[in-house]
Amino acid sequence: MPFPYCSSAHGVIEHSCPIHLSGRYRYIKEIILEFAQDIEDKHLTVLRSKCMGSLQDLQSLNLNGCQKISDNGIEAVTSACPKLKAFSIYWNVRVTDLGIKHLVKNCKGIIDLNLSGCKLWYIHNIYYAKVPNCMTLYTTKNILDQSLHLIADNYQELEILNLTRCIKLTDGGLQQILLKCSSLRSLNLYALSSFTDNAYKKIALLPQLRFLDLCGSQNLSDEGLCCIAKCKNLASLNLTWCVRVTDLGVLAIAESCTSLEFLSLFGIVGVTDKCIETLSKFCSNTLTTLDVNGCIGIKRRSRDELLQLFPHLRCFKVHS
Repeated sequence: MPFPYCSSAHGVIEHSCPIHLSGRYRYIKEIILEFAQDIEDKHLTVLRSKCMGSLQDLQSLNLNGCQKISDNGIEAVTSACPKLKAFSIYWNVRVTDLGIKHLVKNCKGIIDLNLSGCKLWYIHNIYYAKVPNCMTLYTTKNILDQSLHLIADNYQELEILNLTRCIKLTDGGLQQILLKCSSLRSLNLYALSSFTDNAYKKIALLPQLRFLDLCGSQNLSDEGLCCIAKCKNLASLNLTWCVRVTDLGVLAIAESCTSLEFLSLFGIVGVTDKCIETLSKFCSNTLTTLDVNGCIGIKRRSRDELLQLFPHLRCFKVHS
C-alpha cells in the first residue's frame, strides 16, 4: 500500500508506514497520507494506540483521497493530535458532520481546513465516486451547515477554509463562518451555486482576506460584489461564470482592491471594456493574471492589447 510522507521536527521527509512511526520518529510535525487509498479506520486506530506519544506535536495531517476513512477514523487520529493546525480531507466520501464534530472536540487550534471532497451517490449501499476530468479539488454531500456552525464556534482564528463543491451548504451556514471567523485569509467557495447575496455581502467582514474563489457563484450580483470590494487586501479573485456580474461590480473591485494580482472574469458576458480600463487605472502595477476569455462585451482582449494596459501580465488564460 502507499506509505505516507512523515516530516520530523528537523524537517526530514521519508516514507513510513503509520504503525511503525513510534519506533522511528519523535516530535512528528507533518503526516501526508494523500491518496493512500488502502488506509482504513483500523489503521488510524492502531496509529493512535501505538504512536500516541509521537503524535502529540503533530501540526499538519493530510488525508486527501483516503476514501476508506470514515468519521470513526477521524475520531481516532484526531484524538491523538491535540496540537493539529492544518487538516485536509478532500475527496473523503465517507466523512460527515460527525467527523467534524470529532475534529473540533479533539483539535482546538485548527487554522487551515480543507473540506473539499467528491460527489457521492449511494446505490444499493455501494459508494460510487465521480471524478471530474479537469478538477483537482472535489466535494462531499455529507458536509452540511452543522459542520459550518461547529467550525465557526470553535475555530474563530481560522485562516484558510476550502469548501469546494460542498453543495449541501446554505447561506445560514456560511454566514456563521463569515460572522465569527474574521481572521480568514483564504476562502474557497468553488462551484457552490446555492449561496445568495445574503451570504456574499458578509464576506466584507473579512478584512484580512487575500484569496477568494467564487467560480460558479451564479447568484452573486453587483450588489454582493460591491460589498466584497471592501476586502481591500484581496490579491486573488476568481469570478469565473459569475454570470450576474457586470461592469458595476468589477469597477468596485478595481477601485478598492488595488493589490489585485489574479483576476478571472471568464465567461461573464455583462462586462465591457469599461471595466478593463478601470482595472488598468488602479491595478496595472500588480495584475499578473487576467482571464477575460468568453467575455464577449470586452473588445480589447487580445494579448497585445491587454499587455498595453497591464504590462506585468504573465498569464492570460486560467481555464482550458
